[in-house]
Amino acid sequence: MRMMLRISVPTVEGNKALKDGSMEKFIEHSLSELKPEAAYFTAEKGQRTAYLFVDIKDSSEMPYFSERFFLAFNATVDFIPVMNAEELRRGLPKALAGIG
Repeated sequence: MRMMLRISVPTVEGNKALKDGSMEKFIEHSLSELKPEAAYFTAEKGQRTAYLFVDIKDSSEMPYFSERFFLAFNATVDFIPVMNAEELRRGLPKALAGIG
């Protein structure tokens, strides 16, 4: 299932990792390992935040995607199921059939 991971890094931990140079290496390594379909970076609620779109085949994979961020940055990680436009097109007729 396609998931959007919202990863928020507390300011203190993020500042430390940025200053000591570990953040850039960690992000590059994680993107290489996790192979997200897309990755976006922003600030949200005053924290460095990343949005990664990944395919998770089984819930047992959730620690593989999240623990690295918990351990490295004391981050919060949210798993949000998402779909692309093609998946929405396939799902809408099923939704309409269930309504009517």
